[in-house]
Amino acid sequence: MDIEVLENPAQELIDFLDKKLDEFNWRNWEVKERLPLAVQIRNASGEVIAGAAARSFGDWLLLDTLSVSEELRGQNIGSQLLSKIEISGKQRGCKKCLLDTLNFQAMPFYKNQGYEVKWVQEGYPKEGCKYFMVKEL
Repeated sequence: MDIEVLENPAQELIDFLDKKLDEFNWRNWEVKERLPLAVQIRNASGEVIAGAAARSFGDWLLLDTLSVSEELRGQNIGSQLLSKIEISGKQRGCKKCLLDTLNFQAMPFYKNQGYEVKWVQEGYPKEGCKYFMVKEL
């Protein structure tokens, strides 16, 4: 048996390993589905100018992304998007929301929306940090 180190592994290998881990997890989790959820705002041309993406997973809403275009920032759009996706998560039975944000991103914004920092990953990726935040819905 030879352990091979791959400096630039093929995407097929990464996908294979992810699939194997997913198969194991889904066999053992008490929840059998993770459903995508998103909200968006389009401009008059039909381009997405703000939105959020999440997944409902058991009691949890897992917020992956919230993005507001530069021209819309400071107009309460982020708060409205977050509220809409939280309400949709609650309608799916989610009781809590989990997100992470980097030190140069939106931690103060999420704190103002009722999220609490539960854990800080210091030195990420080198000198910054990542905040893991939770809110009861």
